Amino acid sequence: MRVDVAPTAEAVTPGQLTGTTALVIDVLRASTSIISALGAGCSAIVPVAGPGEALRRARGPAGAGILVAGERRGVPIRGFDLGNSPLEFADGRVRDKTIVLTTSNGTRALLAARGAAAVGVAAFVNLSAAAAWAIGSARDVLVLCAGERGRRSLEDWVCAGLLVMRMTSAAPGLDVTPAAAAAVAEARGYAREPTRLAVDSPWARRLAAVGRGRDIAACLQIDTTTLVPVYVTSVDKVVAGPR
Repeated sequence: MRVDVAPTAEAVTPGQLTGTTALVIDVLRASTSIISALGAGCSAIVPVAGPGEALRRARGPAGAGILVAGERRGVPIRGFDLGNSPLEFADGRVRDKTIVLTTSNGTRALLAARGAAAVGVAAFVNLSAAAAWAIGSARDVLVLCAGERGRRSLEDWVCAGLLVMRMTSAAPGLDVTPAAAAAVAEARGYAREPTRLAVDSPWARRLAAVGRGRDIAACLQIDTTTLVPVYVTSVDKVVAGPR
């Protein structure tokens, strides 16, 4: 059993996904928001590439009970019901609703993972549960970081490294690729104090500049839930998986 890490969605090749379990990470904020929404009783998340597709899905024949949510460059999209805030998704509005979601990076990463045998959603908030879920699949694991517009993002890379650390602790014989080892090396410096990423991460600073400081704090908490969302690609929905 092997674990690999892809630094961005764009770095993934189809061959990397075949027969694997993929864990998709977008710490700030799509992964955390998806976990928050499903934990608050949301029925499902439908990830889409762009705002136009999101609106078409929401206005279609199945539009009743659907909310449209998303952001670009950290700012909520005008005319949408919700942005991409884990705090907003936890306030009760999403219960029993389906959310059609488009974000700058996270939904693109989910769509890029569709060739995997199984796809889970990981973040700091479900770190240990996501690692256990991936190990339990008994397949090779690809940790797929969303990144930021095609570039590696520090918070996703650190989260990936912490996931690998937990996986190797649970399965000492796990084969760790050079990319996964590099993520672990970076993560060690944040293992005791991940909140430092609020200052060190360029994307965190960008979110803070547009008034999303409370979101950042929520996203950098470790193991606040055991919920692992699962992307069921056959029906194109992310649903609440094991808790």
